[in-house]
Amino acid sequence: MDQKSAPRILFYVQHLLGIGHLRRTATLCRNLARGGFDVTIVSGGHKIDMDFGDAKIEQLPATRATDLFFKQLVDENGNDIDDSWRQMRSEKLLQIYHDVAPDILITELFPFGRRQMRFELLPLLEAAKASDTPPLIISSVRDILVGQMKPGRNDEMLALVEKYFDKVVVHGDPELISLDKTFPHTKRISDKIVYTGYVVDRTGVKGDRLAPGSNEVIVSSGGGAVGTDLLKIAMLARAQSNASHLTWRLMVGATVEDSIYQDLLELAPKGVIVERARKDFTTLLMNCALSISQGGYNTVMEILHAKCRAVIVPYAGGVETEQTIRAELLAQKGVLQIAEEDGLDAKELAVKVNAALAGPPSSATIDVDGADRTVTMLKSWLAER
Repeated sequence: MDQKSAPRILFYVQHLLGIGHLRRTATLCRNLARGGFDVTIVSGGHKIDMDFGDAKIEQLPATRATDLFFKQLVDENGNDIDDSWRQMRSEKLLQIYHDVAPDILITELFPFGRRQMRFELLPLLEAAKASDTPPLIISSVRDILVGQMKPGRNDEMLALVEKYFDKVVVHGDPELISLDKTFPHTKRISDKIVYTGYVVDRTGVKGDRLAPGSNEVIVSSGGGAVGTDLLKIAMLARAQSNASHLTWRLMVGATVEDSIYQDLLELAPKGVIVERARKDFTTLLMNCALSISQGGYNTVMEILHAKCRAVIVPYAGGVETEQTIRAELLAQKGVLQIAEEDGLDAKELAVKVNAALAGPPSSATIDVDGADRTVTMLKSWLAER
C-alpha cells in the first residue's frame, strides 16, 4: 500500500505526569504504520525522545501537571495555562486535523480521562463530526480506568461516547480484567466496546552473557517524576538481598529533574549503576536476572513478554489505583511479587527480591496481541464503511 492510498490516522495523546500513555501510543503507532496506515501522532505533553517508527509526530505547545491529582496544569515555562493559551492550542490542534484530514481519529483515554483537555477535544470532535466525510472516531483506553467519585461524571463520559465515538477500543484482555470492573457503566455503551488484547513493545532482543542487562537487576520507576524513593530504597536493599553479588542498574525517568539525578549518582554504592532511562529498556528486561519496577501498564506487559522474574511496587499516589489492581491480579496467578509502596524499606524489598529469585520466571496466559489486532480491526472497520 503506497503512502498516497494509505488510510490516514490522527492519534491524539496527552501525557501529564508520567510517559506511559505516550509509550503505549508509540508502540501502537509504530505497528499501525507498519500495517499500512499513514499515521500522525499529535502530542500535547512535553517532548520526549521516543521511537515512533514511521509515524509522524506533531508537537502541540506542551502542558504538564504539577500535582498528583492533575488539578494544576502549567505550560513549558511552568506558568499556569490560561484561556488565551487554551484558545491558541485548540486552534493549532484544529489546524492539524484539517491538514491531515484523517480517515480515523483516535483519542487516547478521552472521554474516560483527560477531562482537563475538553477545551480542545470537544472542538476537535465537533469538527470531525461536521466534516464532509467524517472519520471513524475511536477512543483508545487501557484495561483499567480510574474510578470517578463526583456525581454526574460517569454520565458525562457515557454521553460523550454516545454522541461522538464509533468504537471504544480497550487494550486489555477480559480474561484478566474487563472494563466494567473499574467502569461499571459499560452496559450502556457495550455495543461500542471492543477488546484488542494487551499492547506490548516487542523490540527487546534476547542475547548472550554479554548482552545489555545480562544477569543484572534492573530497577525502573517509569518515565515520570515519581518513583525516586524506590530507586533510593533499592540501593540499600541490594546488600541485604541474595542478589548482592549482581550489578544493579537503576533507570531514572526522562522527566526527573537533573538535580535529583545527580543526587542519585552520588548516593550510588559500588555495584550500583545509575543512568537515565534507555531506549533499549525492553532489551535489558529480556536479559536481566530480575526486574524491580512500578507497575505501569507498559512495564508489566514487557516483563511478561521478557519472562523475567519481577518485583512490582505499584504506584498508588493521588487518585491512582490502576497499578495496584493489575499487579494484584497477576500476583494471584503467581506471576510476580508485590511490595507495597506505602512504608516500603530496604529490608522488605530485599525479602521480596529473594522470593522472586527463588520463584519461577514471569509467565501468564493472557492475550498480548493488542498491537497487531488493532491494525486488523481498523482495516476491517474502514472496509465496512
